[in-house]
Order: sequence, then structure tokens, then C-alpha cells
Amino acid sequence: MTQRIPATLIPGDGIGPEIVDATLAVLDALGAPFDWEHQVAGLAGVKAAGDPLPQAALDSIRRTRLALKGPLETPSGGGYRSSNVRLREEFKLYANLRPARTIVPGGRFDKIDLVVVRENLEGLYIGHEHYVEIDGDPHAVAMATGINTRAGCRRILEYAFEHAIATGRKKVTIVHKANIMKALTGIFLETGLELHEQKYKGRIAVDSVIVDACAMKLVLNPWQFDVLVTTNLFGDILSDLVSGLIGGLGMAPGANIGADAAIFEAVHGSAPDIAGKDMANPSALLLAAAMMLEHVQRGDLAARLRQAIDDTLNVDQVRTGDLGGSAGTAAFTRALVQRVRNG
Repeated sequence: MTQRIPATLIPGDGIGPEIVDATLAVLDALGAPFDWEHQVAGLAGVKAAGDPLPQAALDSIRRTRLALKGPLETPSGGGYRSSNVRLREEFKLYANLRPARTIVPGGRFDKIDLVVVRENLEGLYIGHEHYVEIDGDPHAVAMATGINTRAGCRRILEYAFEHAIATGRKKVTIVHKANIMKALTGIFLETGLELHEQKYKGRIAVDSVIVDACAMKLVLNPWQFDVLVTTNLFGDILSDLVSGLIGGLGMAPGANIGADAAIFEAVHGSAPDIAGKDMANPSALLLAAAMMLEHVQRGDLAARLRQAIDDTLNVDQVRTGDLGGSAGTAAFTRALVQRVRNG
């Protein structure tokens, strides 16, 4: 009998419950080994426990060390911090992994297959910000402090090199702004080049590019890149840019990896305007579930899931509205479950 794996499930807000239900139906058909602990967070967490990240959800992830989550909405006002940022900090999820692969051909860009590895805990995202009052204007000056540590840089760069080698990639590109931010991103570039020299020379190629040039090159010729590794803010921006090359956030899964936990997610928002209308595309969360299966050493099931998604979209031509089709969430899910069972 397949060993069962405890995992935390957070449906999230807006379209979250719909795409989570779709994903569970497909994972059940696949025979995925997860035993789910259902928890709430986001707006649902505020309603249930007065906190967008209730203690019960945190305790569950601490137990299982593994989670799949739908999009979480941060309540506006009231001083709530982003639940996603809090989760990263709570579980020291230092690596954000965002693969981008063309599944539906015929867009502006074709045959895209690259990965953005983003540092998740440092840089300007540490939230050290304040205002300085001048002449009665309390917001006359805004200041933010960014911090990158040698240890933090080394940890994410090591992860990027190891992941690239393990998945058969050929090159890692270090993205930086060391020409201007010589200390804050210079330490990242310097650490990456030193680490390659010490541990990875001859095992994988490395190069570097300034972030603004990288953005231009991604639009002109994305095929020149393989694995991009960068700091927190640059990674946030570039990973969305890269998802635009494959049809948008509806096709973009994400993984947040730490030493003690891993959380997998669709990176798009909660889309409350289409919630409950049978319009949501669950593909991003399904692809995140495939990454989750790989994380627990079930690459066989991940490969079957990805193939079934490919076949449903391209052979059966069953697509949701955002991909130019007419299928609703339920119809797409039924077609995908059928593909999994036939596969």
C-alpha cells in the first residue's frame, strides 16, 4: 500500500475553493498519496478566527511541513500584513520557485521552458520602512531599508544551482543591479560567482545580467535563458513577466521551499469578480500540485498529471475562457479527470 503523506490544505478566498475542489478531484483520480488537513486563512480566516493566518493553520503546517493553498486575500485596512509574506517568514521559506513552460501553443511566444528562482526573505521585503515628518506633513519623506546577507544569498544561490543540476538544466543566470546598488545586490552577484567557482564549475554554466537588461532580453529572446536566480523584489517582478510569456498567471504555479516546510500555490489572485461563476482556470494550482508531488518524490504521478493537462488542453481542446475556450471550471475538471483515468 502507498504510504500516505499528511498535508495541509487551505482553499483560500474568491475562486480559491473552486480551483482547490477541481485539483482535489484530479489528485483523487491520480491516486495521489496526500491525507489532507483542511484549514482556513485569508478573508476566510478573518471570518472564522479574527486573523487572516489563524494559529490552527500555522500549527497544521508545522505538523505536516507540507501545504497546498489557494489564493489568499489580504483584508484592506486594519493593519493586516500579507498572509503570504507572513507564511514565508514563519516557516523560513527562503526559495520561491516559479517554472514557466508553454502548454498552449500559438501565443506570442512558443516553446518557453525556463525557471525563476527568487530569494523570498530578504531585500526590500523585510519591511523596514518609515516616514519622516517635515513642515507638518507626516509623510514628507518615505524611507525603506533593504538587507541582503551573505548567508541568505549563498542559501538561495546554492538552491538554484542544485535545482538546475538535478533537473538537467544547462545554465544559471544571476540577475542583479550591482552597477548601481553595489552593496545590496553586489553581495548577491559576488556570492554567486564565488559559489560557482568553488562548487559548480564544470557542472553547470553560469552568467549574469543586470535586471533591466534581463527584462528587455526576456521580451526579445526568452529562449536564451534557462534558470534565472535573483533577489526578492527583482524576482517578484520578473516571475510575473515570465508568466506573461506562457499565457498569464492562470498557467503559473509557484513553490515556496524552506528547510522545514514547503508550500505550493497558484500565484494568481483570488479573482473575486468571477468567484462562483464556474469560470476559473484551475491549471496553475494543478501545476503547483505536480510540483508538490515531485517534492515528495512522486515524480511518476507528477509526469502523469502534467501529461493529462497537456492532452486535455491540446488534444481534447477543452479550455477555459482565459485560454480562448468555452469550458467552465467543472467541465474542464471532468475532462481532465477522464484523461487521468484513461492515462
